[in-house]
Amino acid sequence: GSFMLVNTSGKFAGQKAHLLLPHLKENDTHCIDFHYYVSSKSGSSPGTLNIYVKVNDGPIGNPIWNTSITATWNRAELAISTFWPNFYQVVFEVVTSGHPGYVAIDEVKVLGHPCTKTPHFLRLQSVEVNAGQFATFQCTANGGTDSGDRLWLQGIYVRDAPLRDIKVFNFRRFVALFSVVNATKRDAGNYRCMIRTEGGVGVSNYAELIVKEPPVPIAPPQLSSVGATYLWIQLNANSINGDGPIIQREVEYRTSSGSWYDIQPVDSTSYKIGHLDPDTEYEISVLLTRPGEGGTGSPGPALKTRTKCADPMHGPRKLEVVEIKSRQITICWEPFGYNVTRCHRYNLTVHYRYQAGGQEQVREEVSWDTESSHPQHTITNLSPYTNVSIKLVLMNPEGRKESQELVVQTDEDVPSAVPLESIQGSTFEEKIFLQWREPAQTYGVITLYEV
Repeated sequence: GSFMLVNTSGKFAGQKAHLLLPHLKENDTHCIDFHYYVSSKSGSSPGTLNIYVKVNDGPIGNPIWNTSITATWNRAELAISTFWPNFYQVVFEVVTSGHPGYVAIDEVKVLGHPCTKTPHFLRLQSVEVNAGQFATFQCTANGGTDSGDRLWLQGIYVRDAPLRDIKVFNFRRFVALFSVVNATKRDAGNYRCMIRTEGGVGVSNYAELIVKEPPVPIAPPQLSSVGATYLWIQLNANSINGDGPIIQREVEYRTSSGSWYDIQPVDSTSYKIGHLDPDTEYEISVLLTRPGEGGTGSPGPALKTRTKCADPMHGPRKLEVVEIKSRQITICWEPFGYNVTRCHRYNLTVHYRYQAGGQEQVREEVSWDTESSHPQHTITNLSPYTNVSIKLVLMNPEGRKESQELVVQTDEDVPSAVPLESIQGSTFEEKIFLQWREPAQTYGVITLYEV
């Protein structure tokens, strides 16, 4: 076996001495056994003895074992489970403390059988998780463990992970579980199982923690065609941030105002979103999922688009007369809202026609009173005692719907004067006989002429 003796007298703190064992490539369980001694007359530690296990000439990593005072010769075991075709090298390191004394290593032996005081780990498997999830490593070991042992998951360039749970099957087998919580890309790297017992230390092979970022589309979906109650979109999700493979696509859409939203699974590159409200702005984004728990990425950039207006559901209803005068008529109707207009942009016009001077007059005017709970409109400048046909027309950019027609007669009004030039008198001895033409505008039924 190898031998190393370090006399720390006259050395300042922090100086290092190394003993390197040859490269070892084992395809079966074995044990490295050694004796060590750390002592000084003053009782202060002369230095620290560290042991490293370097795999495949990679980074040296953190010590797997250390001690700083013993006062007598002791024996320890290294149960190293780095199997062929990987190779490893054991490095003994002494770091001086500045106090005089001796640190010695002797009788380093590679034994062809398992360690007796220290468990051996079975091969540790790599773990893949999505970012933000718990990554659990299962360290299975041959051998016993008791409450005095220290177990941990040792990272190389990454933080160590504490023991989460241990399941002991019998005196020959146990499983230790370690979790890297809320794993991020920074936690990705190599880890190995460690157990420190009274008699030595057990070390597993390095396994990799692979942390994948859930996929997120880089670009928003594209609009193919627009209807009143549907939108055809191209998912446009080939370019992603994060990691594939993509096993599921979903379309998330929401109204720009309000809290309503829905998610639909999609199995092609284009998709028709149906059952939408007319003339409403929607925000549409794509969600992508990769395998594993937590594999759904956040929604990609949103497409903002508006559905078209739809044909109004029906024309205004319950058209009624509120007041009739000789020259004006006030009408009212049942209030209506977006569920009837199916568009936020619409207008309501009052169409009316009547006979005047032997000719039919046709008129229309816009009613602005469409939002109130008792909508009404007054038509003015009418002729008295005239039949007027009235209807309401509701129009939006997609269509028009009419109300039923209402026929109303205006009230009578004071007639115009009898034309002066039409008055003719025939005189007799005891009477004057008068005759004249009707007034130009009778405005009703004339009931009396007074002379």
